[in-house]
Amino acid sequence: MHEMSLAEGIRSIVLDQARLHGFRRVTRLRLEIGRLAAVEKPALDFALEVALRGSPAEGAQVEMIDLPGRALCYDCAATVEIADRLDPCPRCGGGRLLAQGGDEMRVRDMEVI
Repeated sequence: MHEMSLAEGIRSIVLDQARLHGFRRVTRLRLEIGRLAAVEKPALDFALEVALRGSPAEGAQVEMIDLPGRALCYDCAATVEIADRLDPCPRCGGGRLLAQGGDEMRVRDMEVI
């Protein structure tokens, strides 16, 4: 379950930012997660609940924002949105796609007090 590693990384980001900016509590945490990132959101939600205990973000509202998958189609030369790495091109139906985005995950922002 790599979601626990992701949650621990998010905890580190929260702790680093709390030290740097001197806030005491995170009330809301927004994460951007690409559709191609292979992140199981329910598993990440559970892992965050565990990993954030005792941190400034314990009990924070976590919002997960979906980012679309993007790929370059070698058949029609278009950059298209895809939901899965194995999807055909929605424009021409071609199957020669190169993923170019949507595999990222990042902390977008935090509301703090």
